[in-house]
Order: sequence, then C-alpha cells, then structure tokens
Amino acid sequence: MNVLLLYPLFPKSFWSFEKTLALLDRKAMLPPLGLVTVAAILPQEWKFKLVDRNVRDVTQAEWDWADLMILSAMIVQKEDLLEQIQEAKRRGKRVAVGGPYATALPHEVTDVGADYLILDEGEITLPLFIEAIARGDQSGTFRANGEKPDVTHTPIPRFDLLEFDAYAEMSVQFSRGCPFQCEFCDIIVLYGRKPRTKAPEQLLKELDYLYELGWRRSIFMVDDNFIGNKRNVKLFLKELKPWMVEHQYPFSFATEASVDLANDQELMDLMVQCNFGAVFLGIETPDEASLTLTQKHQNTRDSLSEAVNAIARSGLRVMAGFIIGFDGEKAGAGARIVQFVEQTSIPTALFSMLQALPDTALWHRLEKEGRLRTKSANINQTTLMNYVPTRPLEEIASEYVDAFWQLYDPAKFLDRAYRHYRILGEATYPKKGKGAKKPINWVTIRALLTICWRQGVVRKTRWQFWRNLGLMYRYNPGGLSSYLAVCAQIEHFVEYREIVKREINEQVAQFLAEEAKNKIEKQAEAVVV
Repeated sequence: MNVLLLYPLFPKSFWSFEKTLALLDRKAMLPPLGLVTVAAILPQEWKFKLVDRNVRDVTQAEWDWADLMILSAMIVQKEDLLEQIQEAKRRGKRVAVGGPYATALPHEVTDVGADYLILDEGEITLPLFIEAIARGDQSGTFRANGEKPDVTHTPIPRFDLLEFDAYAEMSVQFSRGCPFQCEFCDIIVLYGRKPRTKAPEQLLKELDYLYELGWRRSIFMVDDNFIGNKRNVKLFLKELKPWMVEHQYPFSFATEASVDLANDQELMDLMVQCNFGAVFLGIETPDEASLTLTQKHQNTRDSLSEAVNAIARSGLRVMAGFIIGFDGEKAGAGARIVQFVEQTSIPTALFSMLQALPDTALWHRLEKEGRLRTKSANINQTTLMNYVPTRPLEEIASEYVDAFWQLYDPAKFLDRAYRHYRILGEATYPKKGKGAKKPINWVTIRALLTICWRQGVVRKTRWQFWRNLGLMYRYNPGGLSSYLAVCAQIEHFVEYREIVKREINEQVAQFLAEEAKNKIEKQAEAVVV
C-alpha cells in the first residue's frame, strides 16, 4: 500500500509569517505533527510519502505512486482541503480524511467525495480504518464514540518523513485536553477536560529521535495547555533537565499554557532550566465581566498584568491571544486590549474577532438563541464573527481594525519588544556552555542585515532600532539574538495589518449592504400586506 499523506495550505494569517520566514529561507512555521503520528500508527509495512503544501506541491510522480491519500486539516485549512479531496477523486484515488475540521464538520468533507472519515483521536479510530482496508471496504466512517486513548501508547511520530530544512520550528506533543471549560473553546470538545499526558521517558525518546535526525533548533510543545496536569508536567521537566544538560541544550522550547502558570514559581523555574524560551497565554480580554460570561474563570482570580509580569520576570517570553466580541461587551473593548498589551509589554499579541466554533458550548447556546449567522466557522484574523453580537457588528469590527493597526505599528511593536526583553534580562538562566551555541551561517547574517536595513535605515524606526539594540547589548546581551528574531516578526505584520484592514472593511461594507437590502425588502412586504 502506497500512502501519500497530504497537508493542505494555510491561508495568509497572523501565524503564517511569510515575510519573516523568507529571511531565513524557511517555508512554514511548523510541520504536520498529526500526519507523522498517523504514519507511525498505520502498518509499517505500508510505504509512506508526505507532502506539506505549505512547503511544496504534489508532483505528478507522487500522484501516480499513491494508492491511498490521507489528509488532515484544521478549520482554517478547509478551502484547500476540499480542493485537494476533489483533485484526488478526479485522479481516481481513494481518499481518507481526519483531523479537527473533519471531526467537527464531517458532512462538508463527504460532500466533496471523501471515501473514509477517520474522526476523533487516531489511536482509536485508525485501527478501525486498518481493519476496514483489510476487509476491502471502499468507504467508511470511524468514530471513537466518546472514548479517549491512553497517549502513553502513542508511538514515536515518523519525523523522518519531514523536510526539516523547510520548517522554522519542530513540534511535539506531551498532553491532550484541558481542565478548564471556556465556552468558546473546541479543545475540550475534541480532547476532553481531563488532560492525558505521555510518560517522561516516552517524550524523551521522541527528542532522542529528533536529535539523531539532526534537528538542532526550536521545538514547539503543541499542547493546548502544557500545564493542564501540573504534577505530570513537573515530572517530565525533572527528567528533561538532565537530558538537556547531557546533550548540551540542542533545543529551545516554546508552548501554550493557562495564565495560572504565574502562580507556580517552581514550574516556571523548571521550564526556564529546561530551555523553554516562550509561552503563549490565552488572556482573551482584560474585561472581567466578559471573562466570567465566557466561563474563563481562571483569568479572573488574580491580576492579569501581574501574571504576565511574573512569567516574564521568570525568563519566559510572553505571547498572548486576545478576542473581541463577547456578549455584553462594552464599547471601547479594542482600546482596552491595546492599553493592556502596551502596559504589559507583550510584543506578539494574537488578536481576533470571536468565532463560534462547531459543537462548542458557545455554538450550542447561540444556535438555541437563533443567533448563528452561518453554520460554518473560520478562525482567521480576516473574518467577521459568524454570529449576531450583542452590540453592532460594525462597531466591533471598527474597534478591531483600529486596535490591530495600533498593535502592529512598527514603532510600538519594537518598543514593546525592547521593554519585554529588558524584563526578561532580569531572569536567571541555565549556563549552557559553548557547545550549546548555534553556528552562524550566511542565511543568518543576511537576515540580520535585512532587518537592520529595513528597521534601522529605511523606516522611521531607525533611531529607535539602533538605540534599543545598543541598550539590549548593554543590559541583556544574552537575549540579543532572540530579541532580533522577535523584531523580525514586524516584517510580517506591517503587511498583514493592511490585509486585515482591507478585508474586514470590505466584509463590513457587504454586511451593511445586505442589512439595508433586507430592511427594504421587509418594508416592502409590510406595505403589500
């Protein structure tokens, strides 16, 4: 059996970083961890090839070689996923589809011709699929029916199938699930509220394999809440620490965590000692009433600004997510988010309009209230919310565009990055020795020269850039390369904020035109009656 694993395109988004990646000759931020895990679970006598369309297209030879296509995608990838299914069927290929999008909206996948749906978590449903293939079944839907797998039995992903040079970071997973119950979040729908973790030695074997394959850069722990099970994560970090020392710190790590990380100094210290450099926090909004309404109670128990500062002072760069459009939200929410980001010096602030994702508590509540504008969803930053909010949609959209524009003003971004790294410079980091230093090559030098030219010569940020760089060299020289890497992000956002402004304004204009048309039609009907 020749199996072609195909990963669809991501549209241009907050996280796509095309301009930044181009500086380092990379094609994509992260590889498709789900597909290389699928390859490890399937029979190893099958032959596998993997094509990530964010890196390159499928060749004619690969289409001809494949007996079976297996695709996986998130909701944001739906457009290309559906196109690739149709292309595969046009070529007479059998197609199996899994992942979060197919699990949430399976009918959209079958409507374009998918033969097999491998839904929920693959450790349970892939064996059912394998049995169906052995029987000669030409189609089928495979579900876990509420069962959650024990991830301690998940095999080491087939990292060898990846084109390493194409990616800025590698990805691994320690846990699935989150103990909280945020109304808008689909993670607890997909993976449950009881975090399940791999065994420490199990994940260390994955790191061993990446090390053997020659990976020596950053690794993203893709857990939606890395600290969901604090006991187990501490056990893992205590095993990881000597491994990192023994291997001379070959990797740096980043991950996602809940804000209550700030309450556990031991955990933050362990992460820093294991060379974790950054953490993404789901802050969502500084408005406590909105947090309470959406059941994100963990963000209301302590000061959010103090939590961000505590995490940064411990040595972890903070990235954070923010959302506008919660029910009952008062006017000026966008400005309050900008104020919070500036106050806490968070350089990278993911900002979106709220979306009701399929099967979430928010989705079901809005559906019951008759407020869903569409049965689909899209979590890109260029999409209007898919429901009727409690204040005018055009008001929310205007605040959103204004706030996005301010957050990614080059001068403001560079100022936040500088202030954040000055805080990070106060932390205590492990002594890694000379062996841990990454070699400098021409690509790195070229990227540095490009950043210096654009931000230090061409733009109005020129004096600010050189002043901040000099002060960084004086007060936090160890963080200089990481600081410049963050500064490089603005190369993406300068363009992306233009896209956000244009596309959101176009959608608002279309929405208002449709509203006006509907109003006229209703008035005409009333006159006729």
